[in-house]
Amino acid sequence: MARNKFNVDEELETPFSIIHLKRLLLYIRPYKRKIIFTVLIMLVASGANLIGPYLIKQAIDDKIPGKDIPGLAVLAGIYLGALIVTGICMKYRIRMMSEIGHSVIKNIRKDLFTHLQKLSFSFFDSRPHGKILVRVVNYVNSLSDLLSNGLINLITDLFSLLVIIGFMLAIDVKLTFFAMAGFPILVGIIFLIKNAQRKAWQNLSNKQSNLNAYIHESINGIKVTQAFVREEENKKVFHGVSNGYRGAWLRAIKVHFLLWPAIENISVLTVSLIYLIGVSMIGNGITVGALVAFVGYIWMFWTPLANIGNFYNAIINASAYLERIFEMMDEKPTISSEPEADELPPVKGKVEFENVIFGYEGNERNLDGINFRVNPGESIAIVGPTGSGKTTIVSLISRFYDSNSGQIKIDDINIKTVTISSLRKQMGVMLQDPFIFSGTIMDNIRYGRLDATDEEIMDASKAVQAHQFICQLKDGYHTEVNERGSVLSNGQRQLISFARALLADPKILILDEATSSIDTETELALQKGLEKLLAGRTSFIIAHRLSTIQNATKILFIEKGRIVEDGTHHELISRKGQYWKLYTSHYSSLDAG
Repeated sequence: MARNKFNVDEELETPFSIIHLKRLLLYIRPYKRKIIFTVLIMLVASGANLIGPYLIKQAIDDKIPGKDIPGLAVLAGIYLGALIVTGICMKYRIRMMSEIGHSVIKNIRKDLFTHLQKLSFSFFDSRPHGKILVRVVNYVNSLSDLLSNGLINLITDLFSLLVIIGFMLAIDVKLTFFAMAGFPILVGIIFLIKNAQRKAWQNLSNKQSNLNAYIHESINGIKVTQAFVREEENKKVFHGVSNGYRGAWLRAIKVHFLLWPAIENISVLTVSLIYLIGVSMIGNGITVGALVAFVGYIWMFWTPLANIGNFYNAIINASAYLERIFEMMDEKPTISSEPEADELPPVKGKVEFENVIFGYEGNERNLDGINFRVNPGESIAIVGPTGSGKTTIVSLISRFYDSNSGQIKIDDINIKTVTISSLRKQMGVMLQDPFIFSGTIMDNIRYGRLDATDEEIMDASKAVQAHQFICQLKDGYHTEVNERGSVLSNGQRQLISFARALLADPKILILDEATSSIDTETELALQKGLEKLLAGRTSFIIAHRLSTIQNATKILFIEKGRIVEDGTHHELISRKGQYWKLYTSHYSSLDAG
């Protein structure tokens, strides 16, 4: 199954067009003054470099026959000066274009990352995270050579071609036309291989994406892999994905280097033709020095053509990556604030669901006609079988997803009419799988409110019974933890996440299996600490531990996306319905244990 999954290539939703290059140029525009100055510098370097064959012609035809040693020294001095000027200009160009190129890359990556922060949960639900990561890092990096060298080289090479042709025409018009004989052949070869190049690099980007996605998933799941002794099977899958990438790379390189040998062969054949014709013309309108200089300019003529060919290759290569990058940038969030959306004023905590229907895919109904009302300060527990829609309900309150129909209101305001940021700022969310960021424990808790003081962080930690275990760590609140908090237990991660949510001082608090990994003793202490903090807040609690919800203002029993029972703990027990069955089976299993 995994092998098929990671060998499936993504189809591009839109074909490559010149629009992608125009969008890339928008990132280059802020640096146009530096680029123009660099172009001028390179034009000076190009002019200095092109004077060489002409100086050689002067030396062979005039200075050497005339034994003009001072004249030769002057020519040598000019040639040396030209080389020095070329070297200095090249050094400046490399430094400046590297700076510009990497600044552009930084801006593209910043925009891409910023856009990712706005995309909805559904986008990340449907894509391996490794495939997202490869676009932000690898694909953007692949534009480096194009931005650092390609554009400036293209301009200077075109200038060099014009100057070279001018020198060649000045030496001999007839030989110049013979020298151009191979140019139409080169153009034909370029058109023949351009489609193959684009497809090869597009296929390589697919295989690179697959490889990155599988490595990312394998690292995240390493504990499961070792627990189920799946190392050998994973090696086989990795071998297949890696071979796919290797094969795509070899095919892309094979097509990539078709152009360079073609240019080399055409240039050699052209020079050979010029020698055959030129030698017969010596003494009949052309000198030895002129022929040597002309051949020198022919070699120079094909060098910028080769560079332009390489630039063309770079464009073809980059097009495959630009397609992926801009495809992701064009991804529209399925959840977004309406243009006319207002800021949600400070809420009291009244929450209403009015005939809410929701499905993750197509016509599927994960919630089917949900209706309930919660008054400010009430505590609502949501229970039911796995997959019944409990987490879906609380996800809709925060607009992580939008309902297909019906309304969700906070303080009688439809949440779709207010900005998402103003809505979520007034909510605290504690998920079943708490995420711990790399950094210190204090930084992780402060994530809930960035302007919180150290004392406020400690107070929140004490309230959720996290302070004691934090102080026992090596560096206390300044202890460094790795991504996902691998050095902490599940219960410790949940307590830190709880402190983070409470620090935000939300009016509406959502606890999704918030105590599932906390031992019973800590849970009892936690309940006492939360009594004061939950006062005056509307809270939604999803819990399999029924002991944690018995004091809730109201309990909703969800089954197959519908509310089948609601009431207080004692009311539902007296009815002996679904909740009573769940409650009695739960405590029967505990007694049996």
